Amino acid sequence: MELRWQRALEMFAFLGLMVSLLALGTGAPIQETSTRKKLLLVSFDGFRWNYDQDVDTPNLDAMARAGVKARYMTPPFVTQTSPCHFSLLTGKYIENHGVIHNMWFNTSTGQKLPYYNTQGVSSWWDNGSLPIWITAQRQGLKTASLFFPGGNATYQGEQVNIKRVEGLFHKYNNETEWRQNIDLVMKWFTKENLDFVALYFGEPDSTGHKYGPESEQRKEMVIQVDRTVGYLRQSIGEHGMDSTLNLIITSDHGMETVIKQDEIQLRGMANFSFQDIQFELVDYGPQGLLLPKPGKLEKVYEALKDAHPKLHVYKKEEFPERFHYANNTRITPLVLYGDPGYVIHGRIKVQFNKGEHGFDNEAMNMKTIFRAEGPAFKRDLQVEPFDSVNVYALLCELLEITPEPHDGSLNATWHMLRKSTGLVSLFNTPSQCFKRTGRAA
Repeated sequence: MELRWQRALEMFAFLGLMVSLLALGTGAPIQETSTRKKLLLVSFDGFRWNYDQDVDTPNLDAMARAGVKARYMTPPFVTQTSPCHFSLLTGKYIENHGVIHNMWFNTSTGQKLPYYNTQGVSSWWDNGSLPIWITAQRQGLKTASLFFPGGNATYQGEQVNIKRVEGLFHKYNNETEWRQNIDLVMKWFTKENLDFVALYFGEPDSTGHKYGPESEQRKEMVIQVDRTVGYLRQSIGEHGMDSTLNLIITSDHGMETVIKQDEIQLRGMANFSFQDIQFELVDYGPQGLLLPKPGKLEKVYEALKDAHPKLHVYKKEEFPERFHYANNTRITPLVLYGDPGYVIHGRIKVQFNKGEHGFDNEAMNMKTIFRAEGPAFKRDLQVEPFDSVNVYALLCELLEITPEPHDGSLNATWHMLRKSTGLVSLFNTPSQCFKRTGRAA
C-alpha cells in the first residue's frame, strides 16, 4: 500500500511538472504563482568603471553592500552611446542590431544627422531587433523610457507605452531635474503601475568630454551622480518599494583622455586625398567609416594602412571578429579606429574634446559599471567582469518574459540572483535555459 501511494505521489508530481512546462512552452501565464517584481534600469552615460575610486561615493558604496557590484563591465565595440545602449536593450552585438553609430547617415547622398535628430529616425533603430520595451509589452507588461536612447523610435509599428524625450538643447547636468525625473519614475511605478522603466542621465559623459576624465569637474559630477543615487534609493524606500522593485544602475562606456600630440589627421597624409572618397564619417572620436569612390578602395587602403602608428585601418571583411562590429550592411568598405587617446581628424580639425570614447572595448578606460539591488539579488556580492551584451537576458529573467533571440547568456549573471525569479525559471538551471537565454544550439 505504501509503495502504491509513493508511486501515485510521484506520478502526481510528474503530471504537475508537465502541465507547468507545457504552459511555459505556449507562453500561458501562471498568475497564481508569479513572483514578478518591477524593474528600473538606470544608465549614467560615460561612467567609467573606476570613477568611484578617486572620490567618495557613499551611496554607490551602500548600494554595493545591499546588492551586487561587478568589478567592471565590458561594453561592445563601437563604444558609443546609442550603439551600446541598444545592446543593453536587445542583448545583441552591434553588428547584429545595426545601430552602428550615434549618427544616422546616407552614403549615397552624404547626409548625416547628429545624435539628437538620429533619435527620431525610426528606420535607424527599427532594423529587425526589438528592444525589451516592445518584447515586454507584447507579453502583457507596461513599460516606459525617460530620455533613454532608442526611446523615441517606433519598432514594427509599436512604441514604448510612456516616453519622455529630451529637448534639442537639453542641459544634462541639472541636478534639480534629475530629482524631478526620479519623482516621475516613482509615480509611474506607483500610480500608473508600470512594470519596467529605463531612465537615462547624460552625465558624467558630458563633463568627461568637456573637461577630461581626470579633471576636478568630472570628480564633482561623480559626487552629484552619487547624491542622485542616494535620492533614488531613498525614494524607493519612501514609496514602499524595497521588496517589489529591482534596481540596476549601469552605463554604456567609459572615458579616455584625448592625446593632443602627434594627432591622427587624415588630411595631408601621403598619397591620401578626400577626392578619392565618396562618403566619410570621421571627426566624431577615434572611429571612422570610409566609402572610397568606385575603383579607389585599394588606393585609399594602401595610403592609410601604415600612415600613422596609432591608426588602425581595415577592409570591412578583415576587421577583427572579436569586435562583432563589421558584419553589417551599414558598415562601409573601410573601417578605422585609433589607439586609446587618439581621435581621428578628417578634412579640418573640428574635435576639441579633452575626453573621448569610441575606443577598443578591451581598453580599461572603456570599461563601465554595473550595480544591482532588490528582492531578486544577493547582498554584498562582488562579481567578476562580464560583457554588457548579457544584461538583456538578466532583464528578461527579472521581468519573467521570454526574450527575443540574442547574443548574450543568463549564465553570466545567474549567480547574482538569490533564486529563480518565478515559476517561469523554476526548471531552468544555468545549463538548461536555451529558450530563456537565446543561446545557439
